[in-house]
Amino acid sequence: MRFFNTTGPVNPSKHYALSALDRLDRDELDRLIEQERYFVLHAPRQTGKTSALLALMDHLNSIGQQRCCYVNVEAAQAQRENTAAAMRVIFDTLADSASWVGDHYLDDHKNAIRERYSDEQLFSGALTQWCRALEKPLVLLIDEIDSLVGDTLISVLRQLRTGYPQRPLQFPASVILCGVRDVRDYRIHSSQEKTVITGGSAFNIKAESLRLGNFSEAEMRQLLAQHTTDTGQIFEEDALALCWTLTRGQPWLVNALGYQVCFREKANRDRAHPITRAMLIDAKEALILRRDTHLDQLIDKLQEERVRRVIEPILAGDTLTDQFREADLQYVRDLGLIHLERGQPLTIANAIYQEIIPREITFATQYAITHETPWYQRDDGSLDMAKLLAAFQDFFRQHSEHWIERFQYKEAGPQLLLQAFLQRIVNGGGRIEREYGLGRMRTDLLVIWPLVTPEQRIVLELKIQHGNRQDTLAKGLPQTVEYLERCGAGEGHLVIFDRRVEVPWSEKLFHESHHHGGYAIQVWGM
Repeated sequence: MRFFNTTGPVNPSKHYALSALDRLDRDELDRLIEQERYFVLHAPRQTGKTSALLALMDHLNSIGQQRCCYVNVEAAQAQRENTAAAMRVIFDTLADSASWVGDHYLDDHKNAIRERYSDEQLFSGALTQWCRALEKPLVLLIDEIDSLVGDTLISVLRQLRTGYPQRPLQFPASVILCGVRDVRDYRIHSSQEKTVITGGSAFNIKAESLRLGNFSEAEMRQLLAQHTTDTGQIFEEDALALCWTLTRGQPWLVNALGYQVCFREKANRDRAHPITRAMLIDAKEALILRRDTHLDQLIDKLQEERVRRVIEPILAGDTLTDQFREADLQYVRDLGLIHLERGQPLTIANAIYQEIIPREITFATQYAITHETPWYQRDDGSLDMAKLLAAFQDFFRQHSEHWIERFQYKEAGPQLLLQAFLQRIVNGGGRIEREYGLGRMRTDLLVIWPLVTPEQRIVLELKIQHGNRQDTLAKGLPQTVEYLERCGAGEGHLVIFDRRVEVPWSEKLFHESHHHGGYAIQVWGM
């Protein structure tokens, strides 16, 4: 039985899979290989890069006009900046990879090549000797290139650059460097040269950079439909729509959600039961709480300063700061953390990342904020949001300066602190859906409390006060109503944070009721 794959390259005989080769821009690839170019293929982690490279290798070798070899250089990462040791590892890996595609030249001539070349030139020397022996031009696919560190990475790039003029008879005719980032974004610290070397200078022979994207919505549906074809278990339409919202086609997320909902959840293994929206919501929550490797890698990147410079104003619904650099934007996009579409606000890449990022940033805070159970529920089990926000007002007045100072993402501190306060509560039975984006000047929260029938849907609109209170109200009330109508919620709250240090708390703290657009909106000042 096939299943959704979340680890390693795809095997279509075992896994639900799209054609890895068809996900590549074939016309562009064929053109660059025919022109004997060296170029980059990059994409965020676990989007199918390795599967695509292996499919390309099989395709080119089946045509027979070139010899194509895939090599993964990640094993050399353990040698760090010990360039000599790293080159020996890369040489051995290359020899093994060549044998994998039926060419044993490097294996047969290992000793002779090692005697002829120093360790620092072993990689380029091996490629030179191998290409001289080949009857066909060599296409070399180097995976995980950006896993290499410091002088080791610089050495590989420079050896490729040095051999470039000898192609195609004495060096690979075409080379694809594959990793998370474009080589131009590499900032490589050289211990030997005591300086930072840019990838563009170390590898100035790069012709172009290609990017492997996410699944389209049609491709996501096609992948999930393979489960239906194999098992008869269908995905209801609203579950498919939610899967797209949650993942925006990020391949690992699509497969992880599919595996969670169809295989890990025992109750859903009865293939007579369709996969529903509610099942997918439960699967999403389990995925977030489990924090698999993919999500841990994502979370680790949030600590980087260049990531913070892009993500922080998005979380705050603010505009970009003077510290922002275009290279930061490209870097964070290459990591797969943001979604950039012409004419649209810059946003977090998908709904799952939108939920993970503020949760992770405030993780310690959530568990330091204690709540007695269940003071925030009414007798009928419903959530008393007014009681919660009144309690948060008091908490914010007493502790905000202390807690926000702990955050790395201080500019989004008020919004994050409220989310941390609410998260501990909704973990008791509800959930929070979040919307924020660059330049929106607000953060939208939808609190869903399913412990009553019908479920409660409560909108919270969070705004930083710019100018006077009346101007903020004039903008915030219509935005709250718009979000209420879009979410089908019955209760709305507008929370206004006044960050001016010279204003006393007696002026900042208030609670008012306003009517706007046929809705009663509770307004809270902090």
